[in-house]
Amino acid sequence: MMPTHIDPTELPRVLQHLMERSNADTTATLPRRSFLKLAGVGGLALGAFPYLANAQATASAAASALKPTQLPSAFVQIAPNGEVTVTINRLEFGQGVQTGLPMILAEELDADWSLVRSKCGTNDAAYHDPMFGMHLTGGSNSIKNSYTQYRELGARARAMLLSAAAAQWNVDAATLRTQAGTVIGPGGRKAGYGALAEAAMALPVPEKVTLKDPKDFRIIGQPTTRLDARAKSSGRQDFGIDVKHPGQLTAVVARPPVFGARLASVDDSAARAVKGVQAVFRIPVDLGGEGVAVVADGYWPAKLGRDALKLQWDTSAVEKVDSEKQLAQYRALAQQPGPRKFDADLSALDKAPHHIEAEFLFPYLAHAPMEPLNCTVRLAGDSAELWVGTQSAGLDAAAAAKALGIQPEQVKVHVQMAGGGFGRRFVGSSDYVVEACQIAKAARTAGLNVPVRLLWSREDDIKGGYYRPMHLHRAHIGFDARGKVLAWDHTIVGQSILVGTVFESFQVKDGIDATATEGMRDPYDLPMRLTVHHPKLNVPVLWWRSVGSTHTAFVMETLLDDIARSTGQDPVAYRMALFGDKHPRHRAALQLAVDRSGYGKTTLPPGRAWGVAVHESFETVVAYVVEASVQDGQPVLHRATAGVHCNLAVNPRSIEAQIQGAAVMGLSMCLPGAAITLKDGVVEQSNFGDFTVPRITDIPAFAVHIVPSAEPPKGVGEPGLPPLAPAFANAIALLTGKPLRQLPFNLA
Repeated sequence: MMPTHIDPTELPRVLQHLMERSNADTTATLPRRSFLKLAGVGGLALGAFPYLANAQATASAAASALKPTQLPSAFVQIAPNGEVTVTINRLEFGQGVQTGLPMILAEELDADWSLVRSKCGTNDAAYHDPMFGMHLTGGSNSIKNSYTQYRELGARARAMLLSAAAAQWNVDAATLRTQAGTVIGPGGRKAGYGALAEAAMALPVPEKVTLKDPKDFRIIGQPTTRLDARAKSSGRQDFGIDVKHPGQLTAVVARPPVFGARLASVDDSAARAVKGVQAVFRIPVDLGGEGVAVVADGYWPAKLGRDALKLQWDTSAVEKVDSEKQLAQYRALAQQPGPRKFDADLSALDKAPHHIEAEFLFPYLAHAPMEPLNCTVRLAGDSAELWVGTQSAGLDAAAAAKALGIQPEQVKVHVQMAGGGFGRRFVGSSDYVVEACQIAKAARTAGLNVPVRLLWSREDDIKGGYYRPMHLHRAHIGFDARGKVLAWDHTIVGQSILVGTVFESFQVKDGIDATATEGMRDPYDLPMRLTVHHPKLNVPVLWWRSVGSTHTAFVMETLLDDIARSTGQDPVAYRMALFGDKHPRHRAALQLAVDRSGYGKTTLPPGRAWGVAVHESFETVVAYVVEASVQDGQPVLHRATAGVHCNLAVNPRSIEAQIQGAAVMGLSMCLPGAAITLKDGVVEQSNFGDFTVPRITDIPAFAVHIVPSAEPPKGVGEPGLPPLAPAFANAIALLTGKPLRQLPFNLA
């Protein structure tokens, strides 16, 4: 959630212009000094030479039309031994971009893949999303938005290497070719990229380059093991939580039990007496609240110090949300008129021969990544360095600068590998980053001028807010004996994740948050009236993997199954008829899942049933055909077969992993205990003992199949999640004869 107190002028210019409803290009030309800073130091690598300034001056005419995001020096380093290091402009937190983006660049560079490495970037302008003009990892946009960018970066670097070889051999560059990190000339003459990199950097950066025909790809499209797989599987991978500097201290924070509450009294004498505790500070925390930070030599003494605090909280000025009362409020709102997303004629509703009336309930959900939130801050004079796994390094840098009272250009963010996040590491308030900066500033004032690492515990993370909003849906559908929908009256009640933020002016239309309704109706041509209510409550909410589709897909796909069953139609055939000829990607994904699963051809074991669902999100279509049963009164998912249409598959192995991971997260929504609830303003869950996530015994057999395509790739980080839960629910409904209307499942 983006707080309203942020000055819009501090935001990326792309957001400022969107707020002004302008289509102007907002990416600034990279200043020469910043370009040099981006280039780095040491090694005979592209972008890392002592005479880079002269080289770039020579190249200025060609480079002047290029944006920072288009200049190879910020992205490609080639060492003397030919090793190529590709800098990624995103956060890697399990989705595979640290391999996918280097694959794209290496393809056009014609690099030797065995010598390709990757690293994370910073908050410099070169690492903006080229489409949005800001630092952003989200919306399943990484490969989709940077596909052409990284191809062109590789092609420009390759062209410079060819030109360097041509000058060295006094031949026409057109007579040269490249292969696996080597330039090959007439008569079999060869030079490795490492030997040419320094000379190549002295040449102009070409503005126009010719890209490969996809039929000539040798890296893109190949199932490729991730570059970080060995380090992660062996426990050697460092994450943000592992950052350590000489003299570094660790901080934990006691936060209010009710969001936004303030302190009435603090007794920190016992905390200060804990061995290893260096300081205790009273600090502002998110949502206008107060907290107490305990700074110590390590996490354990800091935690013991926090446990020893004697705190009294003043909750009189903040709303105390209660889940049971909230549900009653939502049900009352659903009966009221409100803003409409769709406004079809409903005159046929009362006359329809068949009806379905349904209420759906979806709870708050925590992101609960394996690596809890953390941020390390080092202050030096009027500058600051941050080490943090962030989905938006630029926004976090701006928030850090404001908290520290310095300028954004005085903050450098070193993006760290993150152990999950699912949206929680891109929050407009930069809550945990601001906390870390407040603590570091207080520590320096107290004479502790050392790096400070803020760590959240698992309990802090789950109780700390920014949840997927709770939603209630109400539907009344009228249809005929053939399943043709004659009228569909629908209402959604749930908090907006964008109302009250700087995104409101272009993402909220007529009082309706676009993220709350994504996935409703489309691709089905249905006469729907959709009413939306966005109540405001004292529970901070945020996007959660696949955002609105987490609930809209479940509603749409289970209701369509209800109609198919009640009219005696096969659910696959019914959907295919609704798609008609207008949605070939949906048809292809669903048909692939059906064919590979054996649906309609294989006889299932007794007690099992098929379940089907298909949904498009982030321009990718995913269909599931699942096998499920009910055992001892509990739903069990045995097998899931996915059909995926994401256009070109850059790395099929990574896509398979992404679909599996998203499906497991989708499964987590279904299991008993998968809910965040509140009592008198206090979140009742605190750890995996009372907030359910799937265990290995819950995981079904997976098969992921990708529809072949040469079209530019779409997103795959999130689309695998939405259709899993409705496919599972549809199978259970066949077994029990009772449709499921809430998540997590309730078979009582």
